[in-house]
Amino acid sequence: MMECEGIAGIEQFSSPGKGRGLRVSRAYEAGELLFSCPAYSYILSVNERGFICEQCFTRKKGLAKCGKCKKAFYCNVNCQKKNWPMHKLECHAMCVYGENWCPSETVRLVARIIARLRHQRERSPSEKLLLLRDMEGHMEDMDNEKRELNEAHIAGLHHFYSKHLDFPDHQALLTLLSQVHCNGFTVEDEELSSLGLAIFPDIALLNHSCCPNVIVTYRGINAEVRAVQKISPGQEIYTSYIDLLYPTEDRIERLRDIYYFSCDCKECTTKSMDMEKMKVRKLSDEISQKEIRDMVCYARNAMEDFRRLLEMCELSIDKMNTVFDDANIYILHMMYQAMGICLFMENYDGAVRYGEKVMKPYTVLYPAYSLNIASMYLKMGRLYMALDRKSTGISALQKVQTSPKLTGPYYTYCFVL
Repeated sequence: MMECEGIAGIEQFSSPGKGRGLRVSRAYEAGELLFSCPAYSYILSVNERGFICEQCFTRKKGLAKCGKCKKAFYCNVNCQKKNWPMHKLECHAMCVYGENWCPSETVRLVARIIARLRHQRERSPSEKLLLLRDMEGHMEDMDNEKRELNEAHIAGLHHFYSKHLDFPDHQALLTLLSQVHCNGFTVEDEELSSLGLAIFPDIALLNHSCCPNVIVTYRGINAEVRAVQKISPGQEIYTSYIDLLYPTEDRIERLRDIYYFSCDCKECTTKSMDMEKMKVRKLSDEISQKEIRDMVCYARNAMEDFRRLLEMCELSIDKMNTVFDDANIYILHMMYQAMGICLFMENYDGAVRYGEKVMKPYTVLYPAYSLNIASMYLKMGRLYMALDRKSTGISALQKVQTSPKLTGPYYTYCFVL
């Protein structure tokens, strides 16, 4: 039996209406670290290879590559040796399959979890409160599309990893895939760009709220939970599972689709920010509710269909501008996508133009201490500096202050009045 070690100042309890949860046993101030959790298993995204160490997720130049597959990169020999038990699951296969080696990130992560579970004899540092095998999976709530996707993942596991792995039975694989679906984390850098996937069992105990009192950030392969407001003894701690920019209906739809529950937090019950987020233009002819609903449908489809195309983004913005205000969240989303496309095309002036339109509404619509606001200040500061607009760049970067108080080596942020 694996005994529970626990975390100082944090306790697991039965949260009314939510199942398991975490609460504090002492007071925490805003910015204070509640606890950190190393990843139980993790994978680096393929498109980040060559820039980031596969073992510790350090971004640096001059990484050393694996001598066999030439595709995995490391800080040094020590990182390479530590990573070998996991990398060996892929190294030979990448050589054999070449360009046809294409398991999904979920398949890669599950393969590593299986490999670790095979040799695990005691509770890991990632499981001080919750064992990975005890994570919630909601298998009974999955629709046919998700069930079919899990079957495809299992086929991918057998195709790419059968040489180095002994698989559990089919039902156990389905259970593990459902657990990863509900509890997997996207590891992000300071600009909220995705680096890879990971599992953090203890952090999976955090329940969701659209009014969170903690945030989860990453230092390499470690996740850190920090307070964003004062938390009193006995109070439950909540993080947000989703992007909080969107209105209540969209948030609830996403929570139901991925996590199989509806949120009943203060923001979801009062919908206090929905009018601000869903602003429409003041025209001589009143805009009907049907026109608004039709434009919401159009906006949602446009976000999916035109995500990577700047021209389509601009056309979509023009169309939505006939009904929506500039601060409407669907226009903001499309402007943010346009900014990203401009960055990819190295059109920095265009990126700044869109970024400036997004920045002010973000500070109104996102909750205080939102990492989305901080990452935008960081992006804008770097863009201004690249365009030799140094005073403006310094002003933006001053709102993203390096400090160990909130996010260790990443950043904290303040809003200069």
